Amino acid sequence: MVTGADGFIGRNLAGALAGLEDVEILRFDLGNAREELREMAEVADFVFHLAGVDCSQDVEEYDAGNRRLTEELVACLRQVGRKIPILLSSSTEAETEHPYGRSKRGAEAAVLGYAKDTGAPVFVYRLPSVFGKWCLPNYNSLVATFCHNIANDLPITISDPGVTLSLVHVDDVVGEFMGQLEGKFGPQLPVAALLSENHWTPYAVYPVYPLKLGQVADLLYYFKAGRDNLTIPNVGDEFTRKLYCTYLSYLPENRFSYPLRAKAAAGSPFVEFFRTPDRGQVSVHVLKPGSTMGNHWHHSRCEKLLVASGRGVVRLRTVHADKVLAYFVSGGNPEVVDIPSGFAHHIQNLGDTDLVMVLWANKPFDPECPDTILLEV
Repeated sequence: MVTGADGFIGRNLAGALAGLEDVEILRFDLGNAREELREMAEVADFVFHLAGVDCSQDVEEYDAGNRRLTEELVACLRQVGRKIPILLSSSTEAETEHPYGRSKRGAEAAVLGYAKDTGAPVFVYRLPSVFGKWCLPNYNSLVATFCHNIANDLPITISDPGVTLSLVHVDDVVGEFMGQLEGKFGPQLPVAALLSENHWTPYAVYPVYPLKLGQVADLLYYFKAGRDNLTIPNVGDEFTRKLYCTYLSYLPENRFSYPLRAKAAAGSPFVEFFRTPDRGQVSVHVLKPGSTMGNHWHHSRCEKLLVASGRGVVRLRTVHADKVLAYFVSGGNPEVVDIPSGFAHHIQNLGDTDLVMVLWANKPFDPECPDTILLEV
């Protein structure tokens, strides 16, 4: 059973649960009647309680949507008579005296009381701000709002760029929740015993990313500019990889594609696909039947060539010798040819169809400093 199944975390969790065999998902959300809460609780084997109110102008809505709803759910579970595990998605705001925080503490108390009285396993998670795909912008998530507005050419407001956000990614949250369902983390904490000492420890999701608000905004604008300068961010950093994936999910539907511009280097036309700050450039080349491309060499540029379609030959010769090396390549037999610096080289189309090639270079082509010396192979 998943309460809040149509919400941000609920949708991501339901998507993961749908991949399991022999699992039926009981979805409870705003459109369901309270009677359905009882009916689902009667047959559920595990409850993910994600439903709640976290952004409202009405203080009473916090209490109704968090504490009272949780108490209703727990009452239904008590009536079933089985020790049904329940995982509660709470918030680090539960440590505050904000009406939202107090309502979350009330929800936690209801779940912990259920554990103490019945011995049922419970897992109470206090989550910081969660980001990822399907989070509603202009609601309660700065990351979602920034992604949506920047992707849609709308302004953002930053009152203090130095404010630090504690962020977790929704995939890590879902992975943690799924692990509890599948029993991957060993026995639960002895919540009932801890309660007798009036002390308990909530569960947490890792990794947590502490990022300044200004840093997040700068990264998102950097992602946006990448379409114009063809820059791909260094996604070796885990947070950048997750944020970039999140940003792309907020692109408007009519902007998933963008045009590339044809260029020429030493008479060889190509289309640059993308460039990176630290991993070089990737370009696409199309060579007509009978044509030859290249007949040049580079001082400090090296390349890798892969034929995607057609057939041809790559010939190389060190600039200080006459021996010519030939590598026959085709799309039907994928093979990468390394082209070192100091070697004159060309590619000839030997087939009767276009020769389509992908070329990686250790540095992007710069027309102001082409490092391309013409020389017949």
